[in-house]
Amino acid sequence: MAVERTLSIIKPDATSRNLTGAINARLEQEGLRIVAQKRLRLTKAQAEEFYGVHRDKAFFDSFCEHMTSAPVVVQVLVGENAVAENRRIMGATNPANAEIGTIRRDFGQSVEHNAVHGSDSPENAEIEIGFFFGRMEIVG
Repeated sequence: MAVERTLSIIKPDATSRNLTGAINARLEQEGLRIVAQKRLRLTKAQAEEFYGVHRDKAFFDSFCEHMTSAPVVVQVLVGENAVAENRRIMGATNPANAEIGTIRRDFGQSVEHNAVHGSDSPENAEIEIGFFFGRMEIVG
C-alpha cells in the first residue's frame, strides 16, 4: 500500500451548517491525517477554473454558483491509499445512493449539495492540491 495525498473540500452546504468539525473527525477516525487546511471563499472565476472539466455539463453554472455561495474548507489529506480511502469515507456522489455511515449519506442534501469533494485519482489529487496550496503550506 502506498501513502498518498488527496484534496478534500468541505463544500458551502456543509460549512454553512457548521459541519466542518464533524467531517474532519470522520476523516481522522478513519486514519487520514489533515496536513494542510484553510477556509476561503471561492470566486466565480476560481470555481469555474477548478471545475472546468464539467464546463459542458448542464449543472456547471448552478454548481459554480453553489461553490461560491459560502466559504469552503480546502485541505490536504495523507494516508495509505488516501484517494480511495477518502472516496470510500465520502460515499457515492448522490447521498441517496451512499452507504450508511458515509459523509455524503449523513450530511449531504442532494447530488449538488453533497457536503464534500475529493480527488478521483492520485494524478488529479496533485493537480488539485497545487491549485489551492503552495509546497510550504503542506506540513507532513
